[in-house]
Amino acid sequence: MRNPSVRPFQDFSTGAACLNKSFIYNYTCGKNQTHISFPYLSLTSFSCRCSATMAAEEKQMQRFDVEKAASLMKELRNNYNSRKTKSYEWRMSQIQSIANMIEEKEEEIIEAIHKDLSKPPFETFISEISMTKSSCKLALKELKYWTKPEKAKTSLTTYPSSAEIISEPLGVVLVISTWNYPFLLSLDPVIGAIAAGNAVVLKPSEIAPATSSLLAKLLEDYVDNSAVRVVEGAVAETSALLEQKWDKIFYTGSPRVGRIVMAAAAKHLTPVILELGGKSPAVVDSTINLQVTTRRIIAGKWMANNGQACIGVDYIITTKDFAPKLIDSLRNELKEFFGKNPMESKDLSRIVNPFHFARLASLLDEDKVSDKIVYGGQRDEKQLKIAPTILLDVPDDSTIMKEEIFGPLLPIVTVSIVSSAHFKLKACF
Repeated sequence: MRNPSVRPFQDFSTGAACLNKSFIYNYTCGKNQTHISFPYLSLTSFSCRCSATMAAEEKQMQRFDVEKAASLMKELRNNYNSRKTKSYEWRMSQIQSIANMIEEKEEEIIEAIHKDLSKPPFETFISEISMTKSSCKLALKELKYWTKPEKAKTSLTTYPSSAEIISEPLGVVLVISTWNYPFLLSLDPVIGAIAAGNAVVLKPSEIAPATSSLLAKLLEDYVDNSAVRVVEGAVAETSALLEQKWDKIFYTGSPRVGRIVMAAAAKHLTPVILELGGKSPAVVDSTINLQVTTRRIIAGKWMANNGQACIGVDYIITTKDFAPKLIDSLRNELKEFFGKNPMESKDLSRIVNPFHFARLASLLDEDKVSDKIVYGGQRDEKQLKIAPTILLDVPDDSTIMKEEIFGPLLPIVTVSIVSSAHFKLKACF
């Protein structure tokens, strides 16, 4: 309770602190007195609106748009033109810093990837941490050789001149990474770009937000930010980056987005590396060691991020008479890998997000496919988990056979004879 004339705007700025207070107004005219009391609710509401407006304006200022992308490119271009990134010592120091970062922050990296994919720690160590360490180790060992001029032969017409090939950095490069191996597939091309003497911008995948955020934080702390930057965000931020004239773009992801990246690069004649998906079959005949083959298929399919890997087995081609034996072997070995109820296994990654869960579910629910399941098929939308699933003889024109599966579904296509004359390897681009 207080007089409104005493600093009435002090509480106006404190938001929720005003909720339990009242605004008192006393009016006296002769013998008549009026007492008006009302809560600060309207003031608090106004304060909230002010705060929301200020927050929106601040967010607008922080948004990474084409103008900020151009400013970033200009800054990195100037720093690259200073030739600091070309020095052998700079390259070595940056790669060594990344190696130190991985060593010192291993637990944080494992935790972030587990948040994004529920990927088992051992799988993360093998497929992401150790492989990124190997990339650092290789670059540190071979960089002096890679930068060494290479003598080249000359023709008689240029006698008595001599020639050599000198490897030069391209300039400022853009790396757009993907979500299924969010650490390895972000840093591996960055290490290569630094080793080549380039300035580099990394755009991690927003579908793996914990890893993206960690990469932004760690690289800011460990490497030279005048030449190596991380830009977080989604479509808007990526589009802003693609408007710029890069000296090279390295993209890992889907063919659909790959087309967008290539079209944007074509405007500036920017060279592009696209690491895209496709259909990658395993061809199995009756002469193989069945147990060894089965275990390798399981490792290449479900132990590789639960099928969410471009190098994983997409489908199997085998003969009609051998298919039952192969399916029985897969059933038995899957129980050895993931137990009787794989949905409860801690060694099986979840599907990355609801969109991809729904996409995979739609592949299974298609009328011409739903009755082809011979093993698995269980799913839990709440946990974003789909069990290892085997399908037999799905129609060739079904969606699951027309696009990259990128999940724990494994169709088996049977043929009379395993021969290139009897089946067509499918790719989708």
